[in-house]
Amino acid sequence: MAFMGKGGSGKSTIAGTFARLLARRGEPVLALDSDPLPGLPYGLGVEVDDRPIPDDAVVEGPEGGPRWVLAPGIGPADVIERYAVECPDGVRYLQFGNTSGEIWAVQRAQFAWSETVHGLDRSTWSLVGDLPGGTRQAMFGWAKYADCALLVVEPTAKSLHTARRLLHLDRAEWGPTTIGVVANKVRDEADVVRIEDRLDRAVMVRVPWSSAVVEGDRHAGAPLDVDPDGSFVAEVDGLVDRLVPAYDRDVEVS
Repeated sequence: MAFMGKGGSGKSTIAGTFARLLARRGEPVLALDSDPLPGLPYGLGVEVDDRPIPDDAVVEGPEGGPRWVLAPGIGPADVIERYAVECPDGVRYLQFGNTSGEIWAVQRAQFAWSETVHGLDRSTWSLVGDLPGGTRQAMFGWAKYADCALLVVEPTAKSLHTARRLLHLDRAEWGPTTIGVVANKVRDEADVVRIEDRLDRAVMVRVPWSSAVVEGDRHAGAPLDVDPDGSFVAEVDGLVDRLVPAYDRDVEVS
């Protein structure tokens, strides 16, 4: 799964909650963060750590190939073992590094992260990814690892505008087999109708506005830790219930 949408739509919070709930079902979950700004750690319930995959794990690539590659003797499984963070519920978390300055500072780590993700044994991990807000990474194929892209949408004009553009991934040859719409911060039925009318697509799940989640976010608290029995967690749990059996049976998700 790869979560995408406008910045601030709540995709990182939903992605982190989804990953932990999936892990509670016994799945080996690897949470992937390709956003150079922190977001997913809060949803997972771990501290933000800006350290990228270290430079000594990366060497210059061959002529005509990638600019940087994993160092000899270091494969994708080694990267997970050495550098992925252990999270609550058994989730492992891999980021290419957050940045508080120039993006070039994590370029080596970005190449290493990409090589790791695309070289993983897909029978070993269930991947749950969080893309940066907006369209750039999604359109450039950063979620090629995903069978399903989940588009998180608020009932606001800017979020809907971004979502309409992201739906163009339907046309990509490498695109996910399914793009599902997750309505977030829903206050009433009118919010859902607005999203469905604007996107011309049915909403897969309706995640309600939650004051408890908002308050928890003020103090870096993950929804599963601050309001485990609330409506937010219940709806994301329902999303897991809906998606996991479908992919286990290799059938189309409606």
